[in-house]
Amino acid sequence: MFSMTGYGKGEYKQDGIEMTVEIKTVNNRYLDISVKSPKILNAYEEVIRSAVRRKMTRGHADIFINLVDKREKPKNLYIDAPSAKSWFEAAARLREMFPSLADDFTLSSLMKSPDVVRQEEAQGADEALIAALNAALDGALDSLNAMRLKEGKKLEEDMLARMEELEKLVCAIAARAPFVAAEYAKRLEERMKELLSDVKYDEARLLTEVAVFTDKSNIDEELTRLRSHIAQFRSICKEERVGRKLDFLVQEFNREANTVCSKSNDLSVTNSGLALKNEIEKVREQVQNVE
Repeated sequence: MFSMTGYGKGEYKQDGIEMTVEIKTVNNRYLDISVKSPKILNAYEEVIRSAVRRKMTRGHADIFINLVDKREKPKNLYIDAPSAKSWFEAAARLREMFPSLADDFTLSSLMKSPDVVRQEEAQGADEALIAALNAALDGALDSLNAMRLKEGKKLEEDMLARMEELEKLVCAIAARAPFVAAEYAKRLEERMKELLSDVKYDEARLLTEVAVFTDKSNIDEELTRLRSHIAQFRSICKEERVGRKLDFLVQEFNREANTVCSKSNDLSVTNSGLALKNEIEKVREQVQNVE
């Protein structure tokens, strides 16, 4: 089981190339990847995303790539002719406007003008840079998953402990449920005797009322499904990517707990049902952190 929250860092330092990849992940319903990298690696963004998708299925991942290339490489300069012409013409107009001012506009000063001469962007990363990227990215992802797995283990332990508590509450409700109808029948009979006094009442009608109540308040099916959900939850926790399955299962937990509470006509069952819902909500909050 993996948590969706984690941090990983990978580094590559060799032959003048220093590459650092950092990955930070947080909860998200789907997989969302944001990449911030040097321009020279822009063409490889999909490669980076594919590598992340092989390691993650849910969560928001922010990837930060830093590159320092200390290798000696020839520098190609790019001359922006339209920009140079515009600067030259602007200088000529200023000369006409202020003829008394000394003119120190030279070729050297033109080259220093913004955007006239700039270093040409590299066409793309070479094989050495790609190898460095792969090494640093793999290191970051391995580090990230080690942290997410460790955190996921803690989440699993917490949720399984809550399954124990849910099981106790279900057993408590199951133990109390059979007495609810009998106590209702007793209360109803006492009430009828009190209201009707010496008048003979219809015992068949009383039994019918009790039967209807018993049918409406029967929660055997809900308790059976809750036990089944608990068993399924424990089984699913043995898998790796379980977030979506557990998310669906918790919804089913809530459905059954709500039905138990709605059918309850007993304070003890109601209190246990509310405690059940409280524990389920705690499990739901933890499931939101699971990939």
